[in-house]
Amino acid sequence: MDLQTRKIAFVQDFLKLESEKVIVQFEKLLQKQTDLNVTFEPMSVDDFKKRIHQSVSDSKAGKLTSSDQFLEEIAEWK
Repeated sequence: MDLQTRKIAFVQDFLKLESEKVIVQFEKLLQKQTDLNVTFEPMSVDDFKKRIHQSVSDSKAGKLTSSDQFLEEIAEWK
């Protein structure tokens, strides 16, 4: 099946969707793909260190999602 035929089949299947949650996920995926086409600037060492410190701070404050919680959330996407 060529790319054009696959796109048409995908759009037809997409139009049959009834779940807003699934459509939101597709919108997010499409936005991510669009965002990937943007040229990124390298992160400075200072920004990198700030992110590390913020991550450590978030971890200590309990602002985490366990892998089990994350897998449960992913299961709800289906």
